Amino acid sequence: MNITTVIDDLNRRQGLSLSAEYYAQIEEWMCWWRGFYKPFHTFVETAANGKRMERKLYTMRMGKKVCEDWASILLNDKTTIGVGDAASSAFLQGTEEESGLGGVLGHNAFWLRGNELVEKAFASGTGAVVLRMRNMALNKKGYVLPHAEATIEMEFLPASGIIPITVRAGRVVDAAFVSEVLSEGETRIYIETHTLEKDGYTIRNRCCTEKHGVLEDAPLPEGVAGEWHTGSDVPLFSLVKPNIVNNVDESTALGISVFANAIDNLTGVDLAYNNFCRDLKLGGKKVFVNSELTRRDESGYVITPDDVAQQLFTTIGDRDLGDGRDLIQEFNPALRVQENMDGVQAQLDYLSFKVGFGTKHYQFASGGNIVTATQYTGDRQELVQNAAKHYVAVEEFLRGIVRGILWAGKAVCGAEVDPQTNVAVNFEDSYIIDKEEERERDRKDVRDGFLQKWEYRAKWYGEDEETARKAVMDGAVMGTTQEE
Repeated sequence: MNITTVIDDLNRRQGLSLSAEYYAQIEEWMCWWRGFYKPFHTFVETAANGKRMERKLYTMRMGKKVCEDWASILLNDKTTIGVGDAASSAFLQGTEEESGLGGVLGHNAFWLRGNELVEKAFASGTGAVVLRMRNMALNKKGYVLPHAEATIEMEFLPASGIIPITVRAGRVVDAAFVSEVLSEGETRIYIETHTLEKDGYTIRNRCCTEKHGVLEDAPLPEGVAGEWHTGSDVPLFSLVKPNIVNNVDESTALGISVFANAIDNLTGVDLAYNNFCRDLKLGGKKVFVNSELTRRDESGYVITPDDVAQQLFTTIGDRDLGDGRDLIQEFNPALRVQENMDGVQAQLDYLSFKVGFGTKHYQFASGGNIVTATQYTGDRQELVQNAAKHYVAVEEFLRGIVRGILWAGKAVCGAEVDPQTNVAVNFEDSYIIDKEEERERDRKDVRDGFLQKWEYRAKWYGEDEETARKAVMDGAVMGTTQEE
């Protein structure tokens, strides 16, 4: 898919003046995420016969590893969403027995695909979840009506599929979302625009094929409306990006990769690792053999003595090597293992520092030192601070998804849900924070009256507000009965 073609088509159809320049930067970041950026990872060597050969650098692919680690910290299987209304919680994420595999989130494999999206968002700078409606009921004017057969689907898109159209106060209001779908063996481009008008959002859907740099319309999938009106200002999309100020292009609403300012450090890691691997590759024993010990076959190729498990034999003519070594001389190159390990470790420390993990996130040469839990937490203060900063962005992202789903549940699917119910996001950060210490602190807050008992249960037991309040009330009643 060529995003430039899509942007040119939108500009022509809607009279816009969007630029595709920033997407070239996004593609460069994605190359580093994939682990191969051709301008850096290829080089040319000249052989003894003068022939030029293209070579590839060895790479640790740390761009992907960095994004994987951030996704694991920020959105994982321990992340929970507490919803105040029990019916809304069941619609969103199923019942307690379904363990998060039910509801709209479960049916769309949100926790799996959401983690993948955060990884790609931290690589490309931005990610989006877009809610798509199937089998909707519309009135004659194209406004949505509640319909029990309607369903909610979720599309997960990296920055290359997000085109901001209108931005207000730093927030994307109108946007186009582009994705590729495979339909009956043919790749098609699916474009949907979300535009906030006076009476709410209007959603327009198009399905296209690309031929010679031009988009041609194709039939929409069954059950998808070409245009419909929500009658609401609740967006049916939510964006997530690293909580880092964009210093690459301050004019765009899209974010920057978490390693956008660490490209030199990615190159440093790969240069050090490439040197390590080449030393190992070139470090095999070399044996130089006097030509008196060799003979040639019918084709003129040199046959060395003892070809069994041959290392490397090279003829050097009849020249005397000196010191009586006139027949065979071996050479054992230094592997420089420790020097190379130190070089790789130093570059990893610099990279870890630049992407927000602190300097000790990737350690391969610890020397077997034992680290206490307190020291372990203390060494990661920079990671704790940056994770807390990114949690703000991820929490807003999750709240946006929940609001959109609950609105659609009521307005599109006709479900008995409350779009205005309280929503709380709880992150699992025991990797970087002492959870027992935090839990004990919350217990003291409950005793001192700064925290309600039901709030404690909602946070630490993953209960919705209604269930938590009921549990506290039941406990209070039982306590009264026992005392009586």
